[in-house]
Amino acid sequence: MKYGIHAGLWQAQWTDEIVSILKTVADLGFDGVEVSLLGMSDEKAAALGQAVRDHGLEVTCSDGLAPDKDITSSDPLVRAVGVDYLKWAIETTAKIGSHGLAGVMFAPWGQFDPLNKPARAARSAEALGALHDTLVTHDVTLGIEMLNRFETDLVNTAAEAVSIASDAGSDRVGVLLDTFHLNIEEKDIRAAIAGCGDKLVHFHVSDNDRGVPGSGHVPWDQVKTGLLGAGYDGWIVAEMFVVAGNPASADLNIWRDIEPDPTEAAARALTFMKSTFG
Repeated sequence: MKYGIHAGLWQAQWTDEIVSILKTVADLGFDGVEVSLLGMSDEKAAALGQAVRDHGLEVTCSDGLAPDKDITSSDPLVRAVGVDYLKWAIETTAKIGSHGLAGVMFAPWGQFDPLNKPARAARSAEALGALHDTLVTHDVTLGIEMLNRFETDLVNTAAEAVSIASDAGSDRVGVLLDTFHLNIEEKDIRAAIAGCGDKLVHFHVSDNDRGVPGSGHVPWDQVKTGLLGAGYDGWIVAEMFVVAGNPASADLNIWRDIEPDPTEAAARALTFMKSTFG
């Protein structure tokens, strides 16, 4: 396993400078840092990639689709804009030096249209499949993230994420699972994770309140055995949102400070991750 931490833990806004965070991540002993492409530019990407390497770190990337880039839209022009954006995101991921891009890229976050769910899922899979050549060219693997019911209606279970990823028809399109969402939606967390098999390409951890893993009631024994069942040996990234009032996490309803100090939370998370997953 490789252990990472999402830079969003320290960012008040997605456009905040990341370079200053890298020393903290390296000093804590993480293998890598995850960065959001929200607010990213081509110039920032090249400089960030060099800074990550200068700190002896590896990097993974995350991103999401805006409503005007909805690849599930019934309007083919909107879908085309979404595909073009995802191609840019893949190219930018490679420019930063990452081989993994994961997040809410099957549809815009916070969108709900349950009556048209089958058609939207089919359009999402078709658009993701159109990214295959770009993914291969830039040696990037895409992971679509299962979310809880309060953030989407389209992909609420691991099986639904696997279905869209499989229908895309590309071995470069897989699934990102997150223990926060698994804890809300899955009756059997071990089986949900294991059932992804080789479609599981990225993994996020936090506890039930989005705080330090191991501090709440997520059943970590099920998480561990699920990962073993899937044969997963990739990145495990702590994605925590712990500071109230940050614009970067405003949509996630963080109304109180979940942890008293982000850096201390990161240190505790890494200790738990290593002791749990080896």
